[in-house]
Amino acid sequence: MLPTWLETVSDPVLAATEASSLEALHGELLRQWGSSEVWRLSYGLRSVIVKRGTDGQYGEGDVYERLVIPLELPAPRLIHAADGVLVLADAGRATLEQEPSADGFLAAAELVATIRGRTVRGSSDFPPERVKEMADRIGRIGFDLAPLTDALARLHREAPVAVVHGDFVPKNLVTDGSRWTAIDWPGAYLAPHLSDLYTLLRDAVALGHDREAIVARYVDATGTDRALVDRQLLVGGGCFYLVALKFIAEEGLRTIPESKNWIDGLLAELEDVVGQLS
Repeated sequence: MLPTWLETVSDPVLAATEASSLEALHGELLRQWGSSEVWRLSYGLRSVIVKRGTDGQYGEGDVYERLVIPLELPAPRLIHAADGVLVLADAGRATLEQEPSADGFLAAAELVATIRGRTVRGSSDFPPERVKEMADRIGRIGFDLAPLTDALARLHREAPVAVVHGDFVPKNLVTDGSRWTAIDWPGAYLAPHLSDLYTLLRDAVALGHDREAIVARYVDATGTDRALVDRQLLVGGGCFYLVALKFIAEEGLRTIPESKNWIDGLLAELEDVVGQLS
């Protein structure tokens, strides 16, 4: 049974699928978290993705208007957005989480290169002073973050600001069999670090894939100096852990109660990254 809130986007959904009514659609619940609910609605061979977001997921439509659409980023095409509900083109049925092949991770590295290759206007959304600001909000960090702050400041002098997806993990990488697309963009921002490639590598290594091959594919695709990429990765890792811990402290403990079990592991990984920057 389809949720009643889908009635708020019935017109764009019916226009895209050419169904006569919502009752004629086949609905498949793809995800349901505390702050988002995602459905695939199909009629014959036509399908769309409908996503309702709350809390941190609510502003994804604004991210589309600010970054995704003007920069033509590799994201699902936006059909409609209003009041936290998005209607999106269906970008594919298989995720990298479902089919975690080596070729898929290499393609994802090229996707990061594509995203970072877009020329952006505007200043960084993650300046060095934000490290302390986020640490204060998290409140559980018992080690010195100065090496991360200093390394982030250096990156702002040496590397261009580019789009960071913010949750570049296998479940958010979708393929239709011929191309890969990144989904779920509410956390996107501008920064010079490489947290997207860092999180991709983190999952790849956990699955036994070759880290060096993935990094090399990114370096080849961008022509970036390898030493700079290595520093961007470490800083990106530190920033990723801060963002994740801040999310848990301010939203996750309420919307995803089990996220309390992630805190100690994330703190340990953050400390390890900062130690490598010292």
